[in-house]
Amino acid sequence: MGIGDPDGRESGAPPAVSVLTACRPDRTDTLIGALDSLEAQRFTAWEWVLQFDGPAPRLPARLEEARARGRLRIGERPHASGYGPAEARNLGLARCRGPLVQNLDADDELEPSALAVLAGALDRHPPAAYAAGDARDLLPDGTLRPVPLDLRAGPLPPGELYRRWRTHPATAYSVPLHPAGVMWRRSVLLEFGGWPALRGMDDTALLMAVSAVRPGVYVAADTLRYRRHSGQLSARVDRERAELTGQVRLIRQRVAALRAAEPSPT
Repeated sequence: MGIGDPDGRESGAPPAVSVLTACRPDRTDTLIGALDSLEAQRFTAWEWVLQFDGPAPRLPARLEEARARGRLRIGERPHASGYGPAEARNLGLARCRGPLVQNLDADDELEPSALAVLAGALDRHPPAAYAAGDARDLLPDGTLRPVPLDLRAGPLPPGELYRRWRTHPATAYSVPLHPAGVMWRRSVLLEFGGWPALRGMDDTALLMAVSAVRPGVYVAADTLRYRRHSGQLSARVDRERAELTGQVRLIRQRVAALRAAEPSPT
C-alpha cells in the first residue's frame, strides 16, 4: 500500500500526513474553515497538529469534537507568546507523527483533493523532497480567484524554483509557487532545521533552501485556498518589502553555502 493511498488510515495506526498549523491565540476565527477543508479531504490518513504561539484559547465546539475523535492535537506555550509562526511550526513539527507534513496556515484552507494529490505525487516520485500545487486566492466575499503559474507539471530539478525567484522590492517580487501550501517529507524538514526565524518569509526561506539542492514535484492542480484579508502578515510584509532586503540576502547566502557543501558529481 503506497503512502498516497487515500484509505490508508487504520484504527490506531500513525497518520500518513500530519497537517501542521501555527496559530496566534487571538486569531482563531478562521480555524473552522480550515477544519471544514480537512474533513472534506478524499485522503483520510491525516492528523491535524495545531500549535498555538502562546496559551491555547478556548476552542469552538467543532474543534473540541475533532480533538476528542483524535483528529486534532493541540500544542501551546502556556507562559509565553509572540515568538512568531516559525517557532510555533517547529514546536508542532516535533509532535507530527506522519512521514509527510502538509503546511496549512491558520487562515487558509485546502482544496478537497489536496492531500490525495500531493501525497500521491510524492509516492510516485521518491526522490522528491516536497510537492506543491496551485493556490487560488480566497477573497473576502468567498470568491476563488485562480493564480496562474509559469511551471510545467512534473519533477522540479534542484535550483529551478530558486532560479525563478524574483526579489527586487521596487519592481517585482514573486515566488514561483505558493510556499504556504507545500507538502514536505518530514525527514527533510528535520534535516534542514525546520522553518528559519525570518519575519513573514520563513516559508519562502525554507522552500528556497531546500529546492536549491533537492528535487521536488509540481502538480498542475488546485491544492490551496489562500485567504486574502487586511490582517494577514503577508499583506503587511508586502507593504514593507523594501525593508526586507537583509532577509533576502541571508536566504541567498544560505543557498550559496548549501550548494558549496553539495558533493561534487563523480
